[in-house]
Amino acid sequence: MLPFKLVYHPQYDLDLGPHVFPSKKFKLIHDALIEEAIAESSDFIEPEPAPDEDVLRVHTTAWVRKLQTDSLTLSERMKLEIPVSEATIKGFWLSAGGSILAGRHALTDGFCANLGGGFHHAYPGHGEGFCMLHDVAIAIRALQAAGAIRTAMVVDTDVHQGNGTAAIFEDDASVFTLSIHQENNYPLPKPPSDEDIGLADGTRDHEYLDALEEGLLHALKKMTPDLIFYVGGADPYREDQLGGLALTLEGLQQRDRLVFEHARRRKIPVASTLAGGYARRVADTVRIHVNTIIAARDVANASLAR
Repeated sequence: MLPFKLVYHPQYDLDLGPHVFPSKKFKLIHDALIEEAIAESSDFIEPEPAPDEDVLRVHTTAWVRKLQTDSLTLSERMKLEIPVSEATIKGFWLSAGGSILAGRHALTDGFCANLGGGFHHAYPGHGEGFCMLHDVAIAIRALQAAGAIRTAMVVDTDVHQGNGTAAIFEDDASVFTLSIHQENNYPLPKPPSDEDIGLADGTRDHEYLDALEEGLLHALKKMTPDLIFYVGGADPYREDQLGGLALTLEGLQQRDRLVFEHARRRKIPVASTLAGGYARRVADTVRIHVNTIIAARDVANASLAR
């Protein structure tokens, strides 16, 4: 049994069919955690779809209505880059509900992982880059509205800068946004986060981890948040089809552990989400995300043993 809960729903699969985004990864991650005896069935909790009231704390009424009635324009569909279907819409609403639930459980247990979400390219009034709703922003706003948290930090390690996150929380002192990403990659232009760490093409484990630690130390001097949302993208991997960094599987797990250890030392709860991952072998993407859960378990158990 894990010392924390995992949020998952079978309908996280966005039913994308043949697509560079392997939406079947959500089920594969869940199944791998069970098969490898990392987690038990009792460790999983299922979310409800995010209430529209919470979705509308971030997204415009017009955008939500367009999604719910499947009335996007051609240009909006092209910017989104994924097919829109009833299953897709259900999956995004469930993922947002999952991030809200992960945030709530993190506040009580110290950590919780949503085995979905991290859709950091969604803006209030449009979606892009495979992201229809910004689940992390929805979760932060829902938790703030409920009085569960006052401040939050988003630590985004996806290979692509979190442009939607930066735009949503621009000039909002209650949310600190940190993004470490490949500079010469989508999106262009990049709206400024509170802290952006733009890395050169081909950056390897050692340089990446040094830059991340420096960024975390700087961010945590600026704010000690009530909750960290960790966006743990698998796409800084050296075999990723949409990334140009050169991290190994081991380097990515060290990345996760680094974030969790810094948070644990400061007694800051962490809710994690998946974000991107487009390795040539889907099994590699699954392994990276599974390793994130292992890193969280190991950090949590080490803390409990002290």
